[in-house]
Amino acid sequence: HPFVSSSRGDEAAGQGTMPRTIQYSEKYNDDMYEYRHVILPSEVARMCPKNKLLSETEWRNLGFQQSRGGEHYAIHKPEPHILLFRRPIGTDPLTGKVPENFKPRSANEQVVEAH
Repeated sequence: HPFVSSSRGDEAAGQGTMPRTIQYSEKYNDDMYEYRHVILPSEVARMCPKNKLLSETEWRNLGFQQSRGGEHYAIHKPEPHILLFRRPIGTDPLTGKVPENFKPRSANEQVVEAH
């Protein structure tokens, strides 16, 4: 896809401007999930549905390249061109199958810092 980059860091992306290619953060995690954020170039951001979490099919059709099982879980309103993804720790990256013993937090335990 013309907007995909394997580069992990674009200096312009760190300065609040939009990159020219899709940029992927390094993975980070808590006790339940592995997280990653994706920074979209303006051309891709314009094609992205607004105010809606994307299904895996939708984000793959936009050219995102991630292993299986990722969930677009939150929208960061101040920066809608930055998409937030997570998947349960231990998810099979080839099949997207979640570990059998995984139990998501209940709604009142959810911690979302992206407002």
